[in-house]
Amino acid sequence: MPLKARIRRSRILIAVATAVAAVLAVALILGLTVTTYDHTSPRAARDKASGTVAGNVDCRKAKCVALTFDGGPSLTTPGLLDILKQEDLHATFFVQGKGHIAKYPDILRRISAEGHEIGNHTWTHKDLTDIDVADARQELTGTQDAIEKVTGTRPILMRPPEGRTNREVAKICQDLGMAQVLWSVTAKDYETTDSALITKRVLDQTHRDGIILLHDLHKGTVPAVPGIIKALKQRGYTIVTVSQLLAPAEPQPGMVYRP
Repeated sequence: MPLKARIRRSRILIAVATAVAAVLAVALILGLTVTTYDHTSPRAARDKASGTVAGNVDCRKAKCVALTFDGGPSLTTPGLLDILKQEDLHATFFVQGKGHIAKYPDILRRISAEGHEIGNHTWTHKDLTDIDVADARQELTGTQDAIEKVTGTRPILMRPPEGRTNREVAKICQDLGMAQVLWSVTAKDYETTDSALITKRVLDQTHRDGIILLHDLHKGTVPAVPGIIKALKQRGYTIVTVSQLLAPAEPQPGMVYRP
């Protein structure tokens, strides 16, 4: 084969090899970033469901947003419950075991007695994707047992710490009868005590069918709640629990719900 032909052939082979490598690299990246668990949005879940909605709020018609609180119960929770009671509203509380349920069972009992929804937020707030499957299961079952001991019921919702989940976590949740709930609005109230800033962050991010994440144990959060509620109402929102947001769909164990 002439030299020029050999050079041309080598260049073609190099170009082909480079293209193949690029395709494989993209495929690898996509493979690493594709979600590996079943998920849906509250609106999509509602659209697929049929039947009537219990209660007086139908989020197929109303402009709804779910209000959720993580990390309690804590000493600041009773003040939050007073606000919600005064506003005649119910929220979803994803409660934590160690240092919370174990320390403030009476506050958890009040959350339940006043009609709020209770979800599982693990025992020690460990990243469930970063520990052994057996340990992840115990993080959830221990909290389920503690909640049932205080309230008499076992939650059907959970929120994975930091929103981190995977197929293994989903399987555990499916086994335990819990759906996973993420969020669309975060005030990052763990990094500030500025209630005005917390309020602004919530209002800037809130859209219909959203899920608001706050933490009732942080200093600036509870003082921000009255202003958040007032502004949301002025904007035409109906504030609901997660289960109300999904209705008439029912939370499916293992499924991840994220707006």
